[in-house]
Amino acid sequence: MTKQKDYDSGSIQVLEGLEPVRKRPGMYIGSTGNEGLHHLVWEIVDNGIDEALAGHATYVSVKIGSDGGVTVIDDGRGIPTDIHPKTGKSTVETVLTVLHAGGKFGGGGYKVSGGLHGVGVSVVNALSSKLEVKVYRDGKIYYQEYTKGAPITKLKETGKTDRTGTEIKFYPDFTILEQTEFNYEIILDRLRHAAYLTKGIKTSLEDERTGDKYSFYFEGGIKSYVKHLNVGKDVVDEDVFYVDKEIGKSQVEIALQYSETFTETVKAFANNVYNPDGGSHLTGFRSALTRVINDYARKNSLLKEKEENLSGEDCREGLTAVILVKMEDPQFEGQTKNKLGNPEVRGQVEQILGEYLGYYLEENPIVAKKIIGKSLLAARARKAARAARDNILRKGLLEGASMPGKLADCSNKDPKESEIYLVEGDSAGGSAKQGRDSKSQAILPLRGKVLNVERARLDKMLANNEIVSLIKALGVGIDDSFDITGLRYDRVIIMTDADVDGSHISTLLMTFFFRFMKPVLDGGHLYLAKPPLFELVKPGRKSSIFIYDEDELEKALDEIIEKRKKEGTKIDINEDRLKQAGFIEQKRYKGLGEMDAEQLFETTMNPEKRVLVQVKVEDGERADAIFNKLMGTEVELRKNFIQTNAKFVKDLDI
Repeated sequence: MTKQKDYDSGSIQVLEGLEPVRKRPGMYIGSTGNEGLHHLVWEIVDNGIDEALAGHATYVSVKIGSDGGVTVIDDGRGIPTDIHPKTGKSTVETVLTVLHAGGKFGGGGYKVSGGLHGVGVSVVNALSSKLEVKVYRDGKIYYQEYTKGAPITKLKETGKTDRTGTEIKFYPDFTILEQTEFNYEIILDRLRHAAYLTKGIKTSLEDERTGDKYSFYFEGGIKSYVKHLNVGKDVVDEDVFYVDKEIGKSQVEIALQYSETFTETVKAFANNVYNPDGGSHLTGFRSALTRVINDYARKNSLLKEKEENLSGEDCREGLTAVILVKMEDPQFEGQTKNKLGNPEVRGQVEQILGEYLGYYLEENPIVAKKIIGKSLLAARARKAARAARDNILRKGLLEGASMPGKLADCSNKDPKESEIYLVEGDSAGGSAKQGRDSKSQAILPLRGKVLNVERARLDKMLANNEIVSLIKALGVGIDDSFDITGLRYDRVIIMTDADVDGSHISTLLMTFFFRFMKPVLDGGHLYLAKPPLFELVKPGRKSSIFIYDEDELEKALDEIIEKRKKEGTKIDINEDRLKQAGFIEQKRYKGLGEMDAEQLFETTMNPEKRVLVQVKVEDGERADAIFNKLMGTEVELRKNFIQTNAKFVKDLDI
């Protein structure tokens, strides 16, 4: 029990009250949707991780209950239970009911943490219809229950124990939160990351709804993480560069490895908190990497005297890296901690990486030459791409028309009131042009299968007519000239046939947006049109019903037959279900070209009737891995994926 002596009521400092959380939840958890719901889990999980970072916990477990609650357990020191000197309440109640009450503010409770410990747990309590806390500490078990942030019982001793730690079960308040279902995969990925980033900690997840269970433990830490990110990629060197050094009051840990891909994957963390917008640690990393590679290339005559230095972008092509810094007082931008602001960290990361990456290149000359050779190819491709891009822009201006000739634009010039359909084939494109609402709907037919950008650099992309037409039509530019504010349409809708080729074209286009126009995705602008699979035809060929998937077909027939029975219609049980429902024909559509202009508009383009599927990226890391698997160069990975998932395909058209 000696480890608990330095963590008592004096470690918890109170800054302000809790009331604003329920009124403005978005300020504290980002949103009241999917992101905010899962952020509640992260806040409690991060408390357990903080205990592990401080050397007091070995595991964090999460259970998604069948009753809608989530339980998080750690074996840390347990929240202090004595009376807090400032509030006069138990320290458990203080931490759970007072905003900005936690062990991170004074430095006495934690040297390193993922942020403001007490902020998170009090916010979770405020946004829960019910919360139960159990503390295992000093040989005793303590229990307290809350409703909407307010205690409904006092903290009481309920038994004896030989363990330590904290157990919190909460039920989100769905009068405030809009999303009501916890996603097993999202939580699983977060716990996987936590295990990668904290050497020696075990994380686990159980889902009572399905019976699924999984645990993680990685002795290699972020080296294992980099290998995980590069699974299925052809790597330049099997060994992962790794450095872990203390500098000043910070700990800097970096792992990196190059692959033969064209994309960069660099993830920056501060005290185990992911910073998607980077910050000072990422800036220091990039600066050191570019300098060291250029210095080595000059010193070893891999760059000619008259050649300009490699750019940072050139040096990072195909790079996978994880940067993890640990410090006493992380300064994040906002409660969601998207960006690290500590200015001293830039110099610390730059110094550590600059020194040890330099050693690594000197000691591994073969690997160094491969990395620099790859960077030189990237530089040449970048110059070729720039020339191609400038040529395209120049031609557009010289011809007096910056839009592609096959684009049927809409008359409305307000992007918020406009949408563009990317249509498979000239035939379907012709029907779409005839049937559309020309005021708000633009049509861009795409001939054949667009280029697979997963296997192509930008210079090759800009030599592809379909890709160039798409870039021009959207108006956002490409690469370093990309500007999302130039987007000419609020909705970009991919419309392809409901068959294998159509799915392939959709995937090729989604790969393009994910790799080169991700802000279009992130902004919620990309959609998939869902054309009908079936038309159920009534006698006289009037009042047809359109069905969009197999499951809906059976459900629709059941409902129509039941309705006819209630209306007194005589049903012949010897007839097939189609006739029992009053239809004479069931047509199966395999292509958009099979529908005339009026049918195409009514079923797939009419805003009042159509079905659109919004394309979003909830987990960029998983999306990156899937695109690499499906669209990359490794045939075996793709083969295994198809064999594993083939059983889930209901009806395959070839």
